[in-house]
Amino acid sequence: MDVLLVLLPLAFLIFVAYRGFNVILFAPVAALLAVLLADPALVLPFFSGVFLDKMAGFIKLYFPVFMLGAVLGKLIEMAGYAKSISVAVIRLIGKDRAILAVVLVGAILSYGGVSLFVVVFAVYPFAAELFKASDIPKRLIPATIGLGAFTFTMDALPGTPQIQNIIPTTFFNTDAWAAPWLGVSGSIFVLAIALSYLQWQRNLAVKRGEGYGKNHINEPENRDQKALPSIYLAVLPLLIVTVFNKVFTWGIPQVYGKTFDFASLGMDAIPAIDISKLTAVWAVEGALILGIITVLVFAFRAIKTGFTTGLNLAIGGALLATLNTASEYGFGAVIAALPGFKVVSAAIASAFTDPLINEAVTTTTLAGITGSGSGGLSISLALMGKTYLEQATQLGIDPEVLHRVAAMACGGMDSLPHNGALITLLAVTGLTHRQAYKDIFILTLVKTAAVFFVIALYYLFGLV
Repeated sequence: MDVLLVLLPLAFLIFVAYRGFNVILFAPVAALLAVLLADPALVLPFFSGVFLDKMAGFIKLYFPVFMLGAVLGKLIEMAGYAKSISVAVIRLIGKDRAILAVVLVGAILSYGGVSLFVVVFAVYPFAAELFKASDIPKRLIPATIGLGAFTFTMDALPGTPQIQNIIPTTFFNTDAWAAPWLGVSGSIFVLAIALSYLQWQRNLAVKRGEGYGKNHINEPENRDQKALPSIYLAVLPLLIVTVFNKVFTWGIPQVYGKTFDFASLGMDAIPAIDISKLTAVWAVEGALILGIITVLVFAFRAIKTGFTTGLNLAIGGALLATLNTASEYGFGAVIAALPGFKVVSAAIASAFTDPLINEAVTTTTLAGITGSGSGGLSISLALMGKTYLEQATQLGIDPEVLHRVAAMACGGMDSLPHNGALITLLAVTGLTHRQAYKDIFILTLVKTAAVFFVIALYYLFGLV
């Protein structure tokens, strides 16, 4: 019965998300439904003491990253930089390789620090244009955009400023560049298999005579053909973010040391800050700010007309993305506090005694339960991060390996039907779960397999 109380709210949340309802509202409803069935008297304490507390903690720590990423992405789109990058990639590899072109554009933008939600809006018009010209089924667009933005550049490639690669730093005292060779190897694994799958699906569609299709909704309007900015200028803010992310990761501890004590300022009531747990977050925030300034300096004329509107849209999108993830984080925290979850955790621990395997299974399971990679990752490491680190130390496992395994695992089963980014992706492309989810789920399986691939590489060759 206890385990059923864990599975029932998950099934309910997946169902309402599949039907298009907002998880910001239904995540607490689903979580508190489980508490209600367990003990009605605990509903209010769990709502305020667990759900809202965890939700607020997530927002406090990570909202600036979401907001700055969204603002940078919007400015890059308004400046014409996103289109310039897209056109350059298409010119380089050709329209006949439309799937690869869309993946590369998404990868460049997401690795450059653009919010994943913003990448969807920025890439979709070009994806639709290319797929229509190549007569590739539109139903493959979500999986193609997802491969470029939601997989290897989200959590595997070392240095990526996406939140899924930042969260482990606060638990393992690592940085965004942790386990570079494992990250690169996992990225190649995902990219090679997923691209092969999508190309196979395209070939099958050709044999069936299935083309782009007709009567689709949310088709992008014809884009103007005004002069585009230089490709070198277009990639400059993305390079700035990448380089200064590394510079700040090194420099912040040099400036502040290991802790910052407010008592030295006469503010005894404020507790000291552990700088090592915030270095990666601050580094990404600083790098994103420099990226934004770069766009403003070089492209303000192009964006000044719609600057206020664009800024408001970006901030609104960041709020929505943050609240979606934070609400799912609160949901996962409530579920994790139930007796049924302890049964599930104990079963995982007894079945997988190796810390890396246990971390991967626990993290991807929680990501699936919450429908959020960052939410599942935060819960997993909050519950077990210290234990994983102690076990890894005893076995001589580098904390960087823990970081990379956790980050990649959170991007595995997170993309179940109730995932907020997935729902946004389908809404933007004008497709339904029924039309496009099958191919997205294949990517989910590939991403999950990639985690165990890098674990095997580590144990076989000591690759870090």
